[in-house]
Amino acid sequence: MTTSGPSDRSERSERGTERQNWVERRREKIRAEVDRNRRGEYTVPTWVLALALVLIVGGWLALIFLS
Repeated sequence: MTTSGPSDRSERSERGTERQNWVERRREKIRAEVDRNRRGEYTVPTWVLALALVLIVGGWLALIFLS
């Protein structure tokens, strides 16, 4: 016969603390990013640049082949 003792409760509270720490770290990352953006250190994400490049090259190819 097994019983759930204090170890189960402490394990649950550790998970809650871990989750809270994750939330706090996430909030700090967001605050840091907002501060960087306000200072003018904003950078365009790589995927946006790659998408723009694909659209430009695709547009040129379309002009060449459809003309």
